[in-house]
Amino acid sequence: MRVAIVTESFLPTVNGVTNSVCKVLDHLHANGHDAIVICPAANAPSHYLGYPVFEVPAARYRSFPVGLPNPSVQRLLAAFEPDVLHAASPFFLGAGAIAAANRLGVPSVAIFQTDMAGYAKRNHLGPAARLTWKFVRWVHEGASLTLVPSSASMDDLQKMGVPRLKRWARGVDLEAFHPNNRQSALAAALRSRLSPNGEIVVGYVGRLAPEKQVERLAALRGMPGIRLAVVGDGPSAASIERATEGMPIDFLGRLSGRELSAAYASFDIFLHTGTEETFGQTLQEAHAAGLPVIAPRAGGPIDLVADGENGYLYDPADAGELRDLVGDLTASETLRSRFGEAGRRAVLGRTWTNVCDELVKHYESVIDVPTLDETARRRVRLP
Repeated sequence: MRVAIVTESFLPTVNGVTNSVCKVLDHLHANGHDAIVICPAANAPSHYLGYPVFEVPAARYRSFPVGLPNPSVQRLLAAFEPDVLHAASPFFLGAGAIAAANRLGVPSVAIFQTDMAGYAKRNHLGPAARLTWKFVRWVHEGASLTLVPSSASMDDLQKMGVPRLKRWARGVDLEAFHPNNRQSALAAALRSRLSPNGEIVVGYVGRLAPEKQVERLAALRGMPGIRLAVVGDGPSAASIERATEGMPIDFLGRLSGRELSAAYASFDIFLHTGTEETFGQTLQEAHAAGLPVIAPRAGGPIDLVADGENGYLYDPADAGELRDLVGDLTASETLRSRFGEAGRRAVLGRTWTNVCDELVKHYESVIDVPTLDETARRRVRLP
């Protein structure tokens, strides 16, 4: 199979979209498929696992490269002659790629992964939020199939009238994130740093950006016996430091590989703060590491956290409830252990191999179906 991956984000930028694309490429390579990558210009590597990587012009927004529609995308697709286009979190670049694929008669699978409309709503851009949803619908109407990561995303897209939707989750590395990692020297050293007096470590992992709302950690101010640990970097770092000033907290920066595994292994409780997650990959990683999880009752976490079984869901508008739930887990090692074991069991079937095998079946499903007529795809005009 020949797969053209057009992604709104790629290396060296590290985020959920990039990580998912790399896992898909790993799987395609391991199974003998051919691929190319088209991404925004940001000093990306020229190749990934031998697959050529092509950059197209991009603008910068909040330190991120934003790919722009470019006629070179259609030329690259035509030269590669893919069996299917994989559009990762399509927006401007992905929209142009889907349109180009339609003109070439190439079926496309769009991965809904970033809640752009939620971003507009959070910033009180009412008309912009409605316009963004119209654009999202227009983009995804052009795809042969749109894969969504959660029931919340499915509900949002169905309400907007986006057709041809199916669920596709994300995988998790069950070895990199494993309860046994607590015995490693790296984790033990970090644990002694984070909990010098036996404190319960409440950890967060993720980008430090406005949509992640990490400032919610301030709700835990004054709670006895806990220490906070934050893994990640981003534009909200200074705001979070101000919100948690004077609290027992360690900012560990962005970690990866063994260091990230050790960070999870040094936590007692994993706390998620953002309400705009279309999925919630770090929650899966925390479950795999055997941690109890606390997350907002919103978006992707609703599917990942079984409330009262492997973690808690809280009302993001109720800081008191968040404090109470952290207090419950802080007070009971037995409860933490029970939730952690249940979380580990919940993700045992979600290996990247299984998830990517499912993705290839989705590719095959659109390859086997004649390409829809372009006029039927583009009933909605650009807003």
